[in-house]
Amino acid sequence: MSRISGFSSPFLLGFEEIERVLDQVTRTTNDGYPPYNIERIRKNKSSDNSPDIIRITLAVAGFSDNELDITLEENQLLIKGCQVDDGDREYLHRGIAARQFQRSFVLAEGLEIRNAELESGLLSINLVQPVIEKHVKKIKITNLEDGSIQT
Repeated sequence: MSRISGFSSPFLLGFEEIERVLDQVTRTTNDGYPPYNIERIRKNKSSDNSPDIIRITLAVAGFSDNELDITLEENQLLIKGCQVDDGDREYLHRGIAARQFQRSFVLAEGLEIRNAELESGLLSINLVQPVIEKHVKKIKITNLEDGSIQT
């Protein structure tokens, strides 16, 4: 059975990469752990050339920085957490399990990771997208009949 794509219109040229990213996002499954927020931090009004910050914050209480791993492969941000169970402890009640997680985000083209911070059980990853300058390009037309070029 062939799959019909929303990007198969003859008016949408070169959008195959977007279709691939959408497929990637729909295949990504997460169990909801750890919970996270995504927020936009508006740029400073006094500095017009500073971009907005997009902050991803994950609740990773109980994880130290050496138990967390953040990688960027192409346009996929992958955050992994791995706690090692301490075998020397004897628990009378165990309500906090040592657990692992993997959370992924697909980033837009041009989005850059500025930094990552761990504070009070919250892992924050700050992303910036440089302001893209809009430009108009005039295309010259060559008249093949008389060899002239129109501008």
